[in-house]
Amino acid sequence: MITTIIIVITVLVSIRAFKNDSLMDSMIFHPPAVNRGEWHRLLTYGVLHADYTHLIFNMFTLYVFGMEIERFCKSALGETTGAICFILLYLSSLLISILPTYFKHKNNVSYYSLGASGAVCAMIFAYVLVNPMNFMGILFIPIMLPAFLFGIIFLLISLSLDKKQSGGINHSAHIAGSVYGIFYMVAVFLVLSDINLMNLFVAQIRVDSLSDLIHIGF
Repeated sequence: MITTIIIVITVLVSIRAFKNDSLMDSMIFHPPAVNRGEWHRLLTYGVLHADYTHLIFNMFTLYVFGMEIERFCKSALGETTGAICFILLYLSSLLISILPTYFKHKNNVSYYSLGASGAVCAMIFAYVLVNPMNFMGILFIPIMLPAFLFGIIFLLISLSLDKKQSGGINHSAHIAGSVYGIFYMVAVFLVLSDINLMNLFVAQIRVDSLSDLIHIGF
């Protein structure tokens, strides 16, 4: 339910901003504007997207993984506490994932960033933490990998692309969001329950054959 609400809000604001330059300009992440005290941009950039492809991809991914993590939080921590835990995960991920970008481009007047990708990556890696042996893949690519291996490869590729500054994509936000998603889940569950997610993660990983590492086909 919370995931759906986040998606609806993001879709509505993004579509509105496509046709409203003043709305886009007032909410997009722009380091010099943050320096002037417009702190809201550290969150509002996450409800904006560059185009429909960007929006649809992020919201589809958020739906798939957000729903799973929302259910997990509510099941493990109770309906109310789990809901609060999930909301804080999403909002704090937006903030934390953009901070490396802010410090890197703090005085860059030509730098802008938008999109929920950092928070979406936090959801993906929260899922990886909870379900490390579940198979994952990328749309239209008929190769599936266990979540923990998918996560490792994703981070290595993101680190490489971030160094090359390629594609106009904010890879540092993806990396920061991914790492933070794991950290948040481990820390929150240690504080609010007796569940050690890192121990559970390690206990689940078991590779007996090649079929445990790769699956060809959808």
